[in-house]
Amino acid sequence: MKVTVVGAGSVGATCADNIARAALCEELVLLDIKEGLAEGKAMDMMQTAALLNFDTKITGSTNDYVKTKGSDVVVITSGIPRKPGMTREELIGINAGIVKGVTNNILQHSPNAVIIIISNPMDTMTYLALKSSGVPKNQIIGLGGILDSSRFKYYLSQALPASPNDIQAVVIGGHGDTTMIPLTRLATYQGTPVSAYAGPETLKKVAADTMVGGATLTRLIGTSAWYAPGASGADMVRAIVRDEKRLIPCSVYLEGEYGQQDICMGVPVTIGRNGWEKIIDFNLNDEEKALFSKSADAVRNMNNVLNTL
Repeated sequence: MKVTVVGAGSVGATCADNIARAALCEELVLLDIKEGLAEGKAMDMMQTAALLNFDTKITGSTNDYVKTKGSDVVVITSGIPRKPGMTREELIGINAGIVKGVTNNILQHSPNAVIIIISNPMDTMTYLALKSSGVPKNQIIGLGGILDSSRFKYYLSQALPASPNDIQAVVIGGHGDTTMIPLTRLATYQGTPVSAYAGPETLKKVAADTMVGGATLTRLIGTSAWYAPGASGADMVRAIVRDEKRLIPCSVYLEGEYGQQDICMGVPVTIGRNGWEKIIDFNLNDEEKALFSKSADAVRNMNNVLNTL
């Protein structure tokens, strides 16, 4: 099994580190456009192998896509991160060209690779990667939902209080501060609705905090978060390489599902060796359907910006 992570910044390096520690592949390639960055971080990680007891071979490369040849899974983190006050959408002009170029270079050497998109604005970058590459839709997966859901579980765990490991909660919709939809109605604590433990106002605040979870960290840190995004990417790699058939909310191409066409958005899907395999219908109520439709309008408006670039 061979995995490539494109982008050796904080998110990419954290993702690669998690992949190596979990022994998800025999060979891991870390690639970046900045001279020496990927090579240095790969060497640094390899020097932890004896300490952390993993055997994954990690190599770094400065923009040499030949070294990614034969990758089974590729995680794309390339692009500029958010700064305080920036929205994910403001990154589109710069990141669109980067993601399109990276995707095409990867597929030239690994045409059957499952590609995970982390670069923002994620839903639009996922749509761009799919449309510009022409590969089967199941090969391209956007990361947002798994990260947003993890943040949702965190805020719920603080509010109840409870262990986040005992909470089941999902966020769907666009991966944006105003477009994501925490499904509070369906969230449970050990099988019991969370509404049995927290009142409406508390749960409303939890949902609001989840939606700006990334912006909150950007304000505090001064740049985009990396621990949770990196771990989220590695968790998706795990589901793919181990063919887990796990239900994960991800941004995928919709063709009528959830009432939407020709768009990539976060919905519950099963993930396995072939990428995303099946979209699961959560039977949204009328209020949730309206929110999803509004979210889709915002994502579609962002996709339309691609036509102006």
